[in-house]
Amino acid sequence: MAAMMSMSSIMRRYVSSSAATAAASSSAIYAHREYQPPLLRLPNLGAMIANTWIASSDVMPTINPATEEVIADVTVGRAKEVNAAVEAANEAMKHDAPWRRMGGSGRSRLLSKLADLMEEHAEELAWIDVIDNGKPYGEAFIDGQLCQSVFRYCSGKAQNSHAQLVRPSGPLVTPDTVAYVEREPVGVVGAIAPWNFPLAMATWKLAPALAAGCAVVLKTAPQTPLSANRLAELTIEAGFPPGVVNIMPGDDETGRLLVRHDGVDKISFTGSTEVGKEIKSELAGTFKRLSLELGGKSPLIVTQDADIDRAVDIAQLGLFLNAGQCCCASSRIFVHATRRDEFQDRMKRLAKSRRVVEGWHPDARSIDPHRWPQGPQVDKAQFEKVLGYIESGVRDGANLLCGGKRARDVGYFVEPTIFTDVQDDMAIAREEIFGPVMQIMTYKDDDEVIARANNTVYGLGAGIVTTNEHHARLLAPRIKAGTVWINCYDTFDAALPFGGFKSSGIGRDLGDASLESYTEIKTTVFGAPK
Repeated sequence: MAAMMSMSSIMRRYVSSSAATAAASSSAIYAHREYQPPLLRLPNLGAMIANTWIASSDVMPTINPATEEVIADVTVGRAKEVNAAVEAANEAMKHDAPWRRMGGSGRSRLLSKLADLMEEHAEELAWIDVIDNGKPYGEAFIDGQLCQSVFRYCSGKAQNSHAQLVRPSGPLVTPDTVAYVEREPVGVVGAIAPWNFPLAMATWKLAPALAAGCAVVLKTAPQTPLSANRLAELTIEAGFPPGVVNIMPGDDETGRLLVRHDGVDKISFTGSTEVGKEIKSELAGTFKRLSLELGGKSPLIVTQDADIDRAVDIAQLGLFLNAGQCCCASSRIFVHATRRDEFQDRMKRLAKSRRVVEGWHPDARSIDPHRWPQGPQVDKAQFEKVLGYIESGVRDGANLLCGGKRARDVGYFVEPTIFTDVQDDMAIAREEIFGPVMQIMTYKDDDEVIARANNTVYGLGAGIVTTNEHHARLLAPRIKAGTVWINCYDTFDAALPFGGFKSSGIGRDLGDASLESYTEIKTTVFGAPK
């Protein structure tokens, strides 16, 4: 196993304008910026295996998308590291290991302690995602608050785990036979997290798996490995036994190694539908458990009686949140034909007034989601993909109402973009763009809009904006989506299951459904003693 990385080799500094005494080599990183992020110590840049930091011979750069500058070189897990992590996780799952002996109350205490540490380091964790992912500080901070609530929710569930007592009956059952039905951990989980919500997605996988008693090897996205590594440091501080949490920075090949590993009992993946299909195909010859949270092309229906100001506010949050890099983004806006002009006019004014800034800009520090500005796309590839879809929309004949260009000379920023006169068969109306590109379409009646809303391979999220609650209750059951938001959007809670129909995935994150997916059901029957 490779040698432990020295702390001196992993320390980098991001310096604010007030840090006049910082080294010149560090302060020069943002010398050309009007506003600069605060002093920030990066976490360990290796892989964490059995509570030990390991350096691989392969490294990859992680890049600040707002500046296009390299933050640091991070370990890339290869076969040697993946094998070691899976072996450590299996050791932690042995019946005589500390993790298995401590039971639900012990797991609950550790999860609660980790939530407390995340709260203590909330600003630091937010700043790491600002630098590594590009999102506005206020958004990253709110992500962290949700993460804390998820760990606390799962802590409570671990504490309250119990078995069901059953008294069987029937012709083959002897008197006084008793049985109990309980859930036990599925085993070693290979979790693969995406780059769009780095800390949140790591949490959504770690918290329920740990509450269920599993050990985890978490593979992070190559674009955004840093906040999960900081979270890993906190798991050590919280007291998790070695091998229970293992963090593996890496690329696509790292993920394949984890998926194929015989020592992994379950794969939990969040990412694109294309990769989800590859994983499902890879596991077709096995009985390895699988959860997939995949892509979306979510409709937002604005009814004839809708409050247009509210509809515009909900639509902009649903689409432009996280620079459009959200699997459930409300990218298909269906507006009743009688309200089209006023909706389009107000949506255009709002989009053109949106600030496009670095995540550390003063405008980015509000924790009110309706005031969040827009940050960059996560990397050059995503930036170019979004611009390619905009070109496709223009080429196919959609009307470019506003935006459509690079927003700044430096950084992967794209202008908030709106298309109108969009046809359902256009690529921008069918395919997941994962960027700040809104499509506005019109409809005449409920049957038409429901048919068009459901005319997609996806089924992750949907929204309805109306002043008629009865109308909403009639529409919602007809929409084929895992979550339907009515007069709101992107409302998440630790207790609310999230996942999709059709090509948007298998299984659910959050809520009791998520915890159950990390367990197997065991029935134990006791015959009457003689």
